[in-house]
Amino acid sequence: AARNDHAATVMKLLLAGTDPNVRDAQRNTALHVAIREESGKAVEALLKSPGTDVNAINQAGETPLMLAAIKGNLDIARELVKRGALVNEPGWSALHYAAAGPNEHLVRWLVGQGADIDARSPNGTTPLMMAAGYGGLSGAEILIAAGADVTLRNDHQLSAADFARRAGQDEMADKLDQLARARAKAAATPAP
Repeated sequence: AARNDHAATVMKLLLAGTDPNVRDAQRNTALHVAIREESGKAVEALLKSPGTDVNAINQAGETPLMLAAIKGNLDIARELVKRGALVNEPGWSALHYAAAGPNEHLVRWLVGQGADIDARSPNGTTPLMMAAGYGGLSGAEILIAAGADVTLRNDHQLSAADFARRAGQDEMADKLDQLARARAKAAATPAP
């Protein structure tokens, strides 16, 4: 029902006592499925149920907020946060997911919600690296303006500039390199 956006069926099942947090083989809840399939009415129905776990984590380590972020769905992201979804999860975060796509409106909103702009994934990748390598350049610009650390490197010793370069975004790579050099110079200059 969640997959096919059958909100009436979802509501009937919830009213009949069905646990909204039952998991499929990939440990997805109905909320994960409804968000992934962009079944907006089913998402609304599930969010009306007080028993729906908005922070459930599937087998891939994804929360419903992460899926809303990668889908670029700001309305669902707002509702999830209103219901208590955590903006900062250890490891991959909703900001990593938003930054990986052309979802600058979600990047800006998550930053405004207090998302950790330098959050480290399990391999040390930051949202800025994701934006520079996979997302929209305006997402990278938002993160830079918010103070993202351009000098960080992941476990493979790659910086955000390296991600941009690999993606063919040479202008962004040059900008990130220039910012990193300026930061290193400022850090090396003794305070008066």
